[in-house]
Amino acid sequence: MMQRINKNVILAVLTAASSLFLLFQLYYFKYYISTKNGPAYSKLKGSFSSQESAQWRVVKNFLGLVSSHNVPVYLVDALVLNLLDKDLEQLRSSPDSAPSECQYFCKPRDVTTFALLDKIWEHKGNLFRSAEKMGFQWQKYEGKDPRLEGMDDLSGTEIPLHYIFKMAAHTIHLVVFYERSGNYLWHGPLRLKRNMDRKFAPFRKLQFGRNAGAYNRAELLLITADGLKVQIPKEPAQFLKEMSHSEFLECRYKEARAFFQLYPDDISLEGIEFRKKAKSLLHLTAFTLDTLGISFWLSSGTCLGWYRQCNIIPYSKDVDIGILVKNYKSDIIPSFQKAGLALKHKFGKVEDSLELSFLGDDDVKLDIFFFYEDDDYMWNGGTQAKSGKKFKYLFPKFTLCWTEFVELKVQVPCETLNYVEANYGKNWDVPLKIWDWKSSPTNVQPNGVWPVDEWDNVIQLY
Repeated sequence: MMQRINKNVILAVLTAASSLFLLFQLYYFKYYISTKNGPAYSKLKGSFSSQESAQWRVVKNFLGLVSSHNVPVYLVDALVLNLLDKDLEQLRSSPDSAPSECQYFCKPRDVTTFALLDKIWEHKGNLFRSAEKMGFQWQKYEGKDPRLEGMDDLSGTEIPLHYIFKMAAHTIHLVVFYERSGNYLWHGPLRLKRNMDRKFAPFRKLQFGRNAGAYNRAELLLITADGLKVQIPKEPAQFLKEMSHSEFLECRYKEARAFFQLYPDDISLEGIEFRKKAKSLLHLTAFTLDTLGISFWLSSGTCLGWYRQCNIIPYSKDVDIGILVKNYKSDIIPSFQKAGLALKHKFGKVEDSLELSFLGDDDVKLDIFFFYEDDDYMWNGGTQAKSGKKFKYLFPKFTLCWTEFVELKVQVPCETLNYVEANYGKNWDVPLKIWDWKSSPTNVQPNGVWPVDEWDNVIQLY
């Protein structure tokens, strides 16, 4: 009898324990996995490997964390965005459909990258305390605020540039974007200070932080992918294109201040007025070419002014830009004319030594030099109208970076020193007010003479 009672008691206890465990599982499912507090793991019909499950869950936990603290992050991870872009129409048309398998956030990788616009985040400490309670380790990476740097203030206040969150061997990289006066978004580089743990995250695998970067403002789109609600750039392909050439160079304020100590700046009314007009012309140029989808960079004296003194050279009397000839479009001339600029001259042809010059209402000239690429170097041409002589200006090959100049996001050669030295020699930091375009540049060489029967086409003065 005692044995029978003991068996019954034991059976009852086991039954009760099983019921409690089942209730706990239901509770856990309802409050931690269901859509009430986040995207639904249960909606995924396929199966996860243990690695995929852990990786997906870290992303889910991070999105739940920032959502609960009203921190509006958006996805900037190149790998995931590239996958999402291929299925974007389907994701837009069926936002609540149950995915058959984990297609995006389960792809093997060590890092998932998100971005945050600084001005809409109040740096609430509660976020980090909650992160720690959830099991995240985190680290903040700061740097100087370039928006406070200038000719008079070189100290720069420290601002947060990057955050790293880590859980279960997966890393979340949060990139902080800041608005700049040129109406664009900027993020700083990620630099490890001396006392920081260099093994905290796979830093070499981070997609952002090797250099500072500049981006246009991106309109965001809310989608559901792998059961996770997440904001992404509305045009992922465009954002990915920007990523590939986003490197940003800051103006060299320290060197510019040293330059002006040796050579005091021109603060005459004439110099100030010219800079004002040249700035306006450069902004108009950027707007016109952007409308045409043509990229350009600061060249010649305008590039020298940015690199040497962070400003327009007041005695240069013109604005100089470069364009790759492969990007030439026939509607460049009519577009500038429509913008109010008169064509002053057109030298050369698309196949050889093309050069355009426009004149604004305030008599500031815009020179557009078209660049050609050979195996070992790049070059632009020049033409002497009265003789038909051709000239060639050689530059070492270069890539393009973004910078901010006269409150404008604009491109310059990344290898700026090489570019400037090619044009102005080793003494580029010494001002020269007398300059002959046919002989003064250190990279100029004769390039023959235009045949007389071509003059009407290759030497056009207006």
